[in-house]
Amino acid sequence: MNKKIVIIGGGVSGLSAGIYAQLNGFDAEIVEMHSITGGQCTAWDRKGYRFDYCLHWLVGTRKGPFNDIWKETNVLNDQVEIIDHEVHTKIFADDGREFVLYTNLDKWEKYLCNLAPEDTASIRKMCTDMRKSAFLQPYSDPPGLRKISQTIPSMLSMMPIMILFMKHGRKTCDEYFRSLKFKNPTLTYFLNSAYGSRDFSALAFIMMFAWFNQKNAGYLIGGSLPMAKRMTEKFIGLGGKLTTRKRVTRIIVENDVAKGVVLSDGSEIFADYVISAADGHSTIFDMLGGKYLNKKISNAYEKWELFTPIVQVSFGIGSVISSVNPVETWLIKDQMIGRTKTCQGYSIMNYCFDHTMAPEGNTVIVIRFESPWDQWKDISEAEYLIEKQNIEKDARALLEKHYPGVSTFVEVVDVATPVTDVNYTGVWKGSYEGFMPSSKNLMNNLNPALPGLKKFYMAGQWLFPGGGLPPAGQSGKWAIQYICRDEKIKFKTRKEF
Repeated sequence: MNKKIVIIGGGVSGLSAGIYAQLNGFDAEIVEMHSITGGQCTAWDRKGYRFDYCLHWLVGTRKGPFNDIWKETNVLNDQVEIIDHEVHTKIFADDGREFVLYTNLDKWEKYLCNLAPEDTASIRKMCTDMRKSAFLQPYSDPPGLRKISQTIPSMLSMMPIMILFMKHGRKTCDEYFRSLKFKNPTLTYFLNSAYGSRDFSALAFIMMFAWFNQKNAGYLIGGSLPMAKRMTEKFIGLGGKLTTRKRVTRIIVENDVAKGVVLSDGSEIFADYVISAADGHSTIFDMLGGKYLNKKISNAYEKWELFTPIVQVSFGIGSVISSVNPVETWLIKDQMIGRTKTCQGYSIMNYCFDHTMAPEGNTVIVIRFESPWDQWKDISEAEYLIEKQNIEKDARALLEKHYPGVSTFVEVVDVATPVTDVNYTGVWKGSYEGFMPSSKNLMNNLNPALPGLKKFYMAGQWLFPGGGLPPAGQSGKWAIQYICRDEKIKFKTRKEF
């Protein structure tokens, strides 16, 4: 009999782990608390409209190790259409000034130099840093399993950016912008407002634009739901078992060896290995009772900043509403939307570029804004219903402000809150991407093996500051690579007959 792996959570990391487990001769069972797979990578259908909660762009749509994972797990195949937007975001200040983030570095550099000719030298230096970071390629294999034949070429390829890492690896965006000594007030306002107002890693900012420039961070037509469905079909097609509507409450441990899981209905599933692709905090402190910790793990969950949860208000509109910009961000502080007073403003995403999101001749537009978890954690059911109504009313007013006359065409409205996210995914404090990538932790990943616990690995975005789909998919693969090492078998990325 094949050895069994039980995987907690059917998000992207859990599906990835399940697929690679089946490819390598294990019997994998995914236990998912929701009725569908995908986790944070999800969307929901309302009266013919689809409201996507996750996918804006995906690193690895063109090349590299992430691209390999997406092809191996059926995220990408010959039928998937990819769009590389010319504009990433158009940003507006409350005084009417505009600022465009182009995905092509040559175009963006020219645009910035025209906007701020006095900062030409600094702008060119910033764009050069971004071009240099394109040499960085993530490792295919996890720490401890990297062969010298892979490590040396990777290190050599990184030589052009080693100085970049040494100079800016521990800088915030604010510190990086100040080191460039920008003078133009419009340029400094928009860069600082968008990226410099918190401890956001300068390297994360630099690398993001390198991915866009390489056309290696495109948008998948259809969005999140079909992506998760393709992975699920791959997993089940390989013989994997999927159990939904079941929540894991405890991981069975005997003599510091993981033996299986206990479900909320009291039933048990025993296995040779346990992988938790669920929320990191729930896994470590609830399912395992906080017994397998070290200083680094404790410090991360006590001190690392989290992504602020978001509220998403989705509109199904019975008319064609066109926009040349996929996303527009309005930097309006103290805008009241329900009880939330915005700090970063709000964004409007018009899905007119994706024909699958609405019936022909119709449009989906989504408004998103950050809303701290403290405003939601103790809210009563009655207060919650009233708050959702107030959010809808205020969001409708904003939509009408930006698209005059649109109100008469609104057919469907859906309000998703941090409470929605927690209820359906179990994510800690509604932090949809886990730890914020800061100047202190960007290169400081958490170990998937917990100290003192055998036959157990973690997967998912809580291992990697910055979170997101690529490290989620990669961590699922890495978990199976570690298990293959433990079992002394060769890891495979395709089924051998």
